[in-house]
Amino acid sequence: MDQLTIKEAQKRVDVWIKTYGVRYFNELTNMAILTEEVGELARIIARTYGDQSFKESDKKYNMADEMADVLWVLLCLANQTGVDLTTAFEKNLEKKTSRDKDRHKNNSKLNENG
Repeated sequence: MDQLTIKEAQKRVDVWIKTYGVRYFNELTNMAILTEEVGELARIIARTYGDQSFKESDKKYNMADEMADVLWVLLCLANQTGVDLTTAFEKNLEKKTSRDKDRHKNNSKLNENG
């Protein structure tokens, strides 16, 4: 099975919006929706890996689906603001590599032998 690239994902979101969604929500609305979706993901993670227990109303949430919701809205925001996420991610990875290539290796909190 072929893997979906970030560029293809951005295009598929754009086609879906123009086919079924009528138009993109404005950027501020999408930023608020992104924040909401991240909160829903945080709720699941806090209850799955943290000290909080699930409430009955939390059981409707699915971690993978919430991650996909976060990605969806991020792709929408990238599309409507003209950001090529493939290029942005590659540049970001280069920046992190240049800046942090030794930083984490030298962090005694991360080093099992430290």
